[in-house]
Amino acid sequence: MTALTMTWGIAALTALGVITRPFAWPEAIWAVAGAMILVGLGLIGLTDAWTGIAKGIDVYLFLIGMMLLSELARQEGLFDWLASVTTAWAKGSPKRLFILIYLVGIVVTAFLSNDATAVVLTPAVYAACKAAKVREPVPYLLICAFIANAASFVLPISNPANLVIFGGRDMPPLSRWLATFGLPSLAAIIVTFLFLYWTQRSTLAADRVASEVETATLSASAKLTGAALCLTAVVLLGASALHFDLSLPTFVAGCVATTAVLLLTRKSPYRTLKGVSWSVLPLVAGLFVVVEALFRTGLINMLAGYLSAGEASSPTSTAVSAGAVIALVSNLVNNLPAGLVVGSAVQLGHVSDKSAGAVLIGVDLGPNLSITGSLATILWLTALRREGLSIGAWAFLKIGFVVMVPALVASLAILAIQ
Repeated sequence: MTALTMTWGIAALTALGVITRPFAWPEAIWAVAGAMILVGLGLIGLTDAWTGIAKGIDVYLFLIGMMLLSELARQEGLFDWLASVTTAWAKGSPKRLFILIYLVGIVVTAFLSNDATAVVLTPAVYAACKAAKVREPVPYLLICAFIANAASFVLPISNPANLVIFGGRDMPPLSRWLATFGLPSLAAIIVTFLFLYWTQRSTLAADRVASEVETATLSASAKLTGAALCLTAVVLLGASALHFDLSLPTFVAGCVATTAVLLLTRKSPYRTLKGVSWSVLPLVAGLFVVVEALFRTGLINMLAGYLSAGEASSPTSTAVSAGAVIALVSNLVNNLPAGLVVGSAVQLGHVSDKSAGAVLIGVDLGPNLSITGSLATILWLTALRREGLSIGAWAFLKIGFVVMVPALVASLAILAIQ
């Protein structure tokens, strides 16, 4: 067996382990194990492995900042308050509740990233559904999964994958980002809502929501946390508008906001730090090593060559085709490793913003097809299991096909004709 075959085989098994989680072990174990096997077999040198890990610094900093902000908001009850207010505003109407939760999901995803929607908003929505005596909470919980991906390219900070595709130095300024992704993201959000609602219409029609729901109290610390989040969002949007790298500002904003709130409320940082999903960091680091090994095999050079050659002959069709293909591949191997590979190819091939944008849409929106398509959806499924709920892969796929395909077509079509 050649070194090339072994590297590709180990990379495929690593992706499979991350997706299926054999023995119910965390995803990070399989990513780190794959990286260690590659190093142990000499398929990638230790220096090259460290090089791969170092390439993820921007992503690590971004994730730490966002996870701190999300966990702080969760512990201070800000998301529970949002969910309870949303339920109260529904005034007994399942349709109105569905719409309101969808709107909250857009805001949380856009300004706090899709992982925050999956990890923090999901249990808050479930708790609100219980308080409102909802018979079937699944339609409302599905919103958290689908909007986490559909709204994840509204802003550069909405998804860590956005940093991977463009890279810190090549991230478009906010004005160009909105010009490129404004209409495609709006199309993704609207089309996803229409088709998701259509798949759940009969359940919602038969559902009942309590008209009198007690609203959770918004504590002083929760108000302070909300103010810190708003200020952080302004800082990050300003950094994006000025074409600054988003990773360091996100990290600093998360640390400063968390420290300030904890000092003013005189609370120990232990609970907040304990609640952060730190295992995401070794997961990403392990995958970066695997991608670096693939880079050494020439795979990424080959992909970059295909993208560059396709752009030279037919730029629009190449962009649309690349977006559609990566959307499918993201569901086969998860969008995190797929995004790392294709993101490296995009940066190496120096492709146009349109092609890079189509790839980003495929990586961000494509995972709505399957339950293992994105890290956010996997985290959403884990949050459901904690509440004693579950949804099968086939059941999700049937909904995902109806919802994701038209949203992807609409987004890519608008990007192509802009």
